[in-house]
Amino acid sequence: MSWITNTLTSTLGRKLSMSLTGLFLVSFLIVHLSGNFLLYKGDGGQAFNLYSNFMSTNGLIRVLEIGLLLGFGIHIWTASILTRMNSAARPIGYAVQKTNEKVSWFSRNMGLSGSIVLFFLIVHLINFWFPYHYQEMPMLDIEGKPYKDMYGLVARIFHDEWWYSVLYLLALVLLGFHLQHGFASAFRTLGLDHKKYNSIIEGIGNIISIILPLGFATMPVYFWFFHTV
Repeated sequence: MSWITNTLTSTLGRKLSMSLTGLFLVSFLIVHLSGNFLLYKGDGGQAFNLYSNFMSTNGLIRVLEIGLLLGFGIHIWTASILTRMNSAARPIGYAVQKTNEKVSWFSRNMGLSGSIVLFFLIVHLINFWFPYHYQEMPMLDIEGKPYKDMYGLVARIFHDEWWYSVLYLLALVLLGFHLQHGFASAFRTLGLDHKKYNSIIEGIGNIISIILPLGFATMPVYFWFFHTV
């Protein structure tokens, strides 16, 4: 088993881990955004509350949730290790080097943007995930059965807590740049680097880095400006 450990703890192994977990998290964001679009169904939150209840009680989903937390943990931990390794290998820093015009500031500071997104993720979990799972919440009657009103919680926070909406939108901007660089980089790390396909992969990454943040951004905008609680 030592060769497995050595491989996983090598620089290449860590980069592979970053790439695989990163792509896994992108797939989660796509699914998560799809479910959030139920907020706009216009049924007073019934469909979204049913969806939220299913996601929090289905056994298979709960197992996948554990995998998701592991994915986040591995991605964040590996990123911190690689960032420290890069800093150690470049102790003088970028200030004494000629800036490569083809490398954006965000590409050279993935660790910083990722840290800010991580901070937002923690705040996001505290505001939504934790109350839904561990605190008493208003209940909504749907077809004669009581369901936690997650829709009402989302509407209230985005409508009343302006600071959270601002933080949410800022995090989405950083997420977009993080995705733009990370998506194509993940495929290159996995060995899928060919001039015939690079432009296609980069194009998909650009689309994802725009569509996902814009999709999530519709929530604070909608509840802040067009919805009354």
